[in-house]
Amino acid sequence: MDEGKMDENEWRYHGEGNKSLVVAHAQRCVVLRFLKFPPNRKKTSEEIFQHLQNIVDFGKNVMKEFLGENYVHCGEVVQLPLDFVKQLCLKIQCERPESRCDKDLDTLSGYALCLPNLARLQTYQFAERRPILCVEIKPKCGFIPSSSDVTHELKHRVCRYCMHQHLKVATGKWKQISKYCPLDLYSGNKQRMYFALKSLLQEAQNNLKIFKNGELIYGCKDARSPMADWSELAHHLKPFFFPSNGLASGPHCTRAVIRELVRVITRVLLSGSDKGRAGALRSGPGLRGPPVCEASPFSRSLRCQGKNTPERSGLPKGCLLYKTLQVQMLDLLDIEGLYPLYRRVERYLEEFPEERKTLQIDGPYDEAFYQRLLDLSTEDDGTVAFALTKVQQYRVAMTAKDCSIMIALSPCLQDASSDQRPVVPSSRSRFAFSVSVLDLDLKPYESIPHQYKLDSKIVNYYLKTVHAKDATVMSTRFKESEDCTWTLKKTQILLERSQLSYLVTLPTQAVCQRRFSSSLLWRALSC
Repeated sequence: MDEGKMDENEWRYHGEGNKSLVVAHAQRCVVLRFLKFPPNRKKTSEEIFQHLQNIVDFGKNVMKEFLGENYVHCGEVVQLPLDFVKQLCLKIQCERPESRCDKDLDTLSGYALCLPNLARLQTYQFAERRPILCVEIKPKCGFIPSSSDVTHELKHRVCRYCMHQHLKVATGKWKQISKYCPLDLYSGNKQRMYFALKSLLQEAQNNLKIFKNGELIYGCKDARSPMADWSELAHHLKPFFFPSNGLASGPHCTRAVIRELVRVITRVLLSGSDKGRAGALRSGPGLRGPPVCEASPFSRSLRCQGKNTPERSGLPKGCLLYKTLQVQMLDLLDIEGLYPLYRRVERYLEEFPEERKTLQIDGPYDEAFYQRLLDLSTEDDGTVAFALTKVQQYRVAMTAKDCSIMIALSPCLQDASSDQRPVVPSSRSRFAFSVSVLDLDLKPYESIPHQYKLDSKIVNYYLKTVHAKDATVMSTRFKESEDCTWTLKKTQILLERSQLSYLVTLPTQAVCQRRFSSSLLWRALSC
């Protein structure tokens, strides 16, 4: 890319998160990622350069080691003409969601990250002419903590995502609660994975987006976004999955197309052989929690039918979901066990502020930093070194919990024998595909107090509303059961009394001929 010949008209708005904004080139398979800041918070050019370089180093020396080099694309820091950046900022402003405009694009430093466009098939420098479909999934945390430091027993049974949904809807972040549960997706059980992916398609929130030839065709920007329209999505996807047009339109067509999409995504998520070093984390203590979240609608529906939820079938160790889950499990103590260790590090830094660089709080994220992450011991020896290791592991785990997986699909050409990329079949077609990970910035050290408070807020809200409501429902059902039992008893007594009354009016001989049980007589007489 020639930084000296930059034309803002060759770039288009691609998307943004809380801390960065991305634009994509119209012809080349590259994107530029700019940092965002609140209007009253500015950083120097040197600070911004170092921030971006840390992102590159962390991806290269840590996440690529854990997840595999084919999945992680680190990019490079580039310096752009300031005039280009300012014109680009003006050009894309009208396309930005209103909810994201509280922060401004960095137009003062000229620094940005240049990365491959992961909405396209990788290994090609220029955009291919054949159609490209890309599915972006933010799977979130795939396990329930088993740490003894957890004080709320509920956290051992209900996953963080399912609890957080209720708070987000209550605060207006989203319109309705999603049926998606991360534990279903990470289970490796195809039935549960199908349900999880369909739930994401029904209520995408910010956990699923679909791009066609680089353009967003499906996804939810915020609570004001319109409801998901499967028929419109099926219209976009039908040429990919049913190229011969042998499928009529209508609800049956929509269901068939969605079913094919879900099956193909599942096959891709379960595939993979790129070797990272995440397998070294498997033997750590406390890495196994319950295989099922009690709040999962899939699990609840089966319980209502008197069936058991299919447990984890087990993810293939070479697949990206498995590797991501292993990195997430670096959160060995949960935030409740981690926060006192964070305070220990903080007290040390208050006494020795010059040691912050030595402790590598802000980098460099090199091989030495990575090696310390492999210490999975949970026995606290009271040292700052132990606390620091757990804090750094937690930051990496939180990064993996918030990453996104990009799946790019392209229909195979008639002569695809020379195509060396992996292929996934569907009912009537075959797709070349590539899988990548993005949003791999190391979570800030300073965010730990916020995470501690947020965790308490999520759990307390869930306990106060949903859990209390469930308890009330159970109590009501028990009372109804008692009332029903008492009604039956009264009915039986009345019946027995009527039988006794009839019995008393009969002649003695008739009474003798009728053989009422003695127990019936005694129960009736005692009332």
